[in-house]
Amino acid sequence: MAGSSLLVLLDDIAAVLDDVALMTKMAAKKTAGVLGDDLALNAQQVTGVRAEREIPVVWAVAKGSFRNKLVLVPAALAISALAPWLVTPLLMIGGAYLCFEGFEKLAHKYLHSAEEAAGHSETLQALADPQVDLVAFEKDKIKGAIRTDFILLSY
Repeated sequence: MAGSSLLVLLDDIAAVLDDVALMTKMAAKKTAGVLGDDLALNAQQVTGVRAEREIPVVWAVAKGSFRNKLVLVPAALAISALAPWLVTPLLMIGGAYLCFEGFEKLAHKYLHSAEEAAGHSETLQALADPQVDLVAFEKDKIKGAIRTDFILLSY
């Protein structure tokens, strides 16, 4: 009798440990998604920025990304705890926005006019000229990277 009670207790402990392992796996996946989205941003945000300005640009985006996480992670936890039915519509809205952004990029690439192409070549010439101060260009890239981080984090 005592032996069977011990086996039942060990079975219960094994079941609890299995549940904990499963929850840990899910939490690790979600955490990796929150933290891993910065990898794509960091490589893309310094494209077109002078070498001596790369670190300040990356630092500015990192600060903006941290502010995004400071707001969105507690908000996501609160929404999932207080209104779990709201998670699916919010994910659908985020997915629709990402589809829109992707379509806009493709449409811009294939449907741009000659004037826009000339404007792009002017930007490339300005990047090559060391006399041109590109602070506004960097600020636009930083804002875009922070906005992309916000969308990827919220999605």
